[in-house]
Amino acid sequence: MAAAEPLKILICGGGIAGQALAHWLARGGHRVTVVERFPALRATGAQVDLRGQGIEAVRRMGLLDAVRDRLVDEKGVAFVDARGKARATIMANTSGRGRQSLTSEYEIMRGDLVRILHDATKDDVEYVFGTSVERFEDTGEQVVARFADGRGGTYDLLVGADGQGSRTRRALRPAGAPEPYRRVGIHMAYWFVPRIASDGDIRDTYQAPGGRMIMRRSHHPERTQVYFVLREDSAEASAVHRESVGRQKEFWAGRFRGAGWQTDRFLDGMADTESFYSQEVVQVRTDQWSKGRVALVGDAAHCASPYSGMGVSGGLVGAYVLAGEINRRPGDLPAALAAYDTTLRPFVDRVQATVRPRLLKLGLPEHRWAIDAFLSVTALACALRVPDLVARLSPEDRGGDWQLPDYGEHGDDDRLSRAGEQAVTP
Repeated sequence: MAAAEPLKILICGGGIAGQALAHWLARGGHRVTVVERFPALRATGAQVDLRGQGIEAVRRMGLLDAVRDRLVDEKGVAFVDARGKARATIMANTSGRGRQSLTSEYEIMRGDLVRILHDATKDDVEYVFGTSVERFEDTGEQVVARFADGRGGTYDLLVGADGQGSRTRRALRPAGAPEPYRRVGIHMAYWFVPRIASDGDIRDTYQAPGGRMIMRRSHHPERTQVYFVLREDSAEASAVHRESVGRQKEFWAGRFRGAGWQTDRFLDGMADTESFYSQEVVQVRTDQWSKGRVALVGDAAHCASPYSGMGVSGGLVGAYVLAGEINRRPGDLPAALAAYDTTLRPFVDRVQATVRPRLLKLGLPEHRWAIDAFLSVTALACALRVPDLVARLSPEDRGGDWQLPDYGEHGDDDRLSRAGEQAVTP
């Protein structure tokens, strides 16, 4: 049931979690504004996937068919040697049973998912591009927000969907408090390069001594994605992601030059690419997802890291639960936000617990002998079909047996169907 008095809600961040939240809140009858600091819809980024409860969240939005129409054709993951020869291959689990493997059945480019969500919300949500929330004040009765371009307004609720480095989260924490990051000692960069004939629909993964990994994934007839992954605990590695793109490229070139396989090709492509992005792999762990009339959602609240396999799914699930609790009790925001925490936290705890730094580092060996051992063990496991059997026979995916709540008041079925039909654009 929609609120008798619609709430006026401001969402900071027009990414996946922010737009998913806007979808459900608008369905609940609220007046929603999304402010995004980029000048237009940020429909860019690398390949993401949907798993477990995230797939169900998209299905309930009526957008699963739209997602299926945009899926990347990635059939599995191959671990290759320096000659590019596949030593072991783990295929995607397309059986419809068990859990997803290293490659999900639902692989999609981030930009395509962002566009699907935008097309489903743009008629019911106000989008403000090219500015950000510079500051805000929670008076107890409302939130007064001031934008970087001088505009502003008053809202019943402000939600930070502004990612891993959330400024909203920082404003909620005590002055001088450290960011709630759990570092795992791993860094990642990605960019696009021109595709060549040998780039197939199997993701290639190559390990080099020194805790280095290179992945190649193809999503487009003319472009290939490149990922560099580095195991390093230095202060320099953690700081470089806040420096200029030129400095970041210099850092990655220095760390990977001479790594073998197709490194030279990828470094040449990095010099010219406009799609470069560099980040530290971290988790956001905080016991505070809301304060007064301000709340957090998605990576701003509980980033699980790319290695969880549930980053996008976690954001979609969190948006669904937050909106569901608000729509269930719009006249009592404190109770709604408390229920959001109580309901979602068991799911988040399970997802974050799947990221085990020591286990991750086994996949980033320091020495050649350890790489050879990893490839041999993985090849034997694949020959015995162990990964396939584990995926098919697992009773649950990475979110455990936690079930997505049923919020019947999110909206009527006719509108859900219309949203799904309108989601695909040329």
